Amino acid sequence: CPECGGRLVSDTEHGETVCTDCGLVVETDEIDRGPEWRAFDSAERDQKSRVGAPTTNMMHDKGLSTNIGWQDKDAYGNSLSSRQRQKMQRLRTWNERFRTRDSKERNLKQALGEIDRMASALGLPDSVRETASVIYRRALDEDLLPGRSIEGVSTSALYAAARQAGTPRSLDEIATVSRV
Repeated sequence: CPECGGRLVSDTEHGETVCTDCGLVVETDEIDRGPEWRAFDSAERDQKSRVGAPTTNMMHDKGLSTNIGWQDKDAYGNSLSSRQRQKMQRLRTWNERFRTRDSKERNLKQALGEIDRMASALGLPDSVRETASVIYRRALDEDLLPGRSIEGVSTSALYAAARQAGTPRSLDEIATVSRV
């Protein structure tokens, strides 16, 4: 406690953090991260779950944006008319433009695709791909990329991630799958 030095306890019912000795409310309006519903068995819990796919560093938008499918069929599996196909193609184009608004996002998208391609060719696990993606993002955030090729930095990020994860690959192995 900042007042008396006592022990702090989180009161989840009221969303507060309170001192047990003097009663000082240290923090209010805490976020309740639990569900707002109750489930009495696993089937009911699965039915009420509202989570989507987990976020991932292996996608430039961390997997948070939506994609418009490339099938020319509606929700019932029926083929679209030519007018609807044109409309869907326009929507896909605009969707892609909005997902990669600036050059940094386009750069990141290309680099993460390269990392995924090389890691797949080398048989590296997803954890190495995630680490390589984080390394590349840090290099991008710290402006280390101007003057360097996207392929070169993504190759070095994958090499560093593989070494860091304890599944190193030789420079020759990396060079055979790299485009540099």
